[in-house]
Amino acid sequence: MIRRRSIMILLAVAGAAVLLLGSDQIDSRPAAVGYKVLPPIRHANLTIFPVVATSSHDTRSFLSLDEGLRSGEVVVTESDSVRPLIRRRPNTFPPYANGGARVNQLLLVNNSTRPLLLLAGEIVTGGKQDRVIAKDRLVPPESDPIDLGVFCVEPGRWLGTSTKFNSVSGALAAPSVRAKAMADKDQEKVWSEVRRNQAQVIAQLSSQARETTAVESTSSYARVIADGVVQQRIDSIAAPIDASYRGLMKQLRAHNAVGVVVAVNGELIWADLFASTDLLEKYWPKLVRSYAAEAMVTPEKAYTNDAKSAQAFLENLEGRREVSETEPGLYRHTEISGEDFKAFELTSLLPKLGFDLHIAKMAD
Repeated sequence: MIRRRSIMILLAVAGAAVLLLGSDQIDSRPAAVGYKVLPPIRHANLTIFPVVATSSHDTRSFLSLDEGLRSGEVVVTESDSVRPLIRRRPNTFPPYANGGARVNQLLLVNNSTRPLLLLAGEIVTGGKQDRVIAKDRLVPPESDPIDLGVFCVEPGRWLGTSTKFNSVSGALAAPSVRAKAMADKDQEKVWSEVRRNQAQVIAQLSSQARETTAVESTSSYARVIADGVVQQRIDSIAAPIDASYRGLMKQLRAHNAVGVVVAVNGELIWADLFASTDLLEKYWPKLVRSYAAEAMVTPEKAYTNDAKSAQAFLENLEGRREVSETEPGLYRHTEISGEDFKAFELTSLLPKLGFDLHIAKMAD
């Protein structure tokens, strides 16, 4: 799948030499062998394999959704509130502007002078329903309103509680929910997975704990994972992993720690890779809690996994089908469908910032 010029490149990855032989031409996708998986960090039924890379990029120019919403530079609203947000073309409105609020539609404006990075699975709460971002993308600086592209993660409510949207601090949907949005792109499947997750959370709680929580009375995925009792369960898994990995990232910063491969009960389920250690560290609090939320609702059982199998999972990007969507001069989003996986790559096409920002791979 990865095409290369007729060149030979010697790469040193954390002290290990990797030889790449090529033919034809190279595309912008980074060679999977440019990443090295390190020995795992384990707690309960969650295993995290740190990943280092041969190179890193300067990503300080990019703004995250959390940063933008906190500062007020990024505004998210229902689609029926578009008119006050138009900045440059007051007589030109998107075709959905007058159609009222819609389940799978939110509008976003980036008022900052920095490009905004959005990750699939990030949760925004407010408006008529809580939503989850459907795919990775970039939003240009000082943008006009764009259709954010979301799925509802709150089946059962269509009544505005607030016109203001927020990102739930530390909230990225669990991999199983992210997968339904990213790969299946189906609202009913997203709702079904949300309900399944909620049922599994309830099953984990004692009858006494259920009486002190709101998890049975809410349809909001965000409120379920933000519940105090549920947070304690997630923390019990995430905190030890977080502490170990943060310490390791400090040691590996010079070796370009850029991501992780994730296993639950020994089954390799996910990988997240970023363009830099700085970008990984920015999203790490949300990522680790996402992985822990998945582990929490998965019954524990005996498991075996090692760095070799995680490396193989990471390197297998040979796809049967690829679909790319490009916003010229801004980004390219590529979906790769393989025999037993799907992978998603977000590539910045901005001047002097032309590199892959995020790669997500999921077992299918």
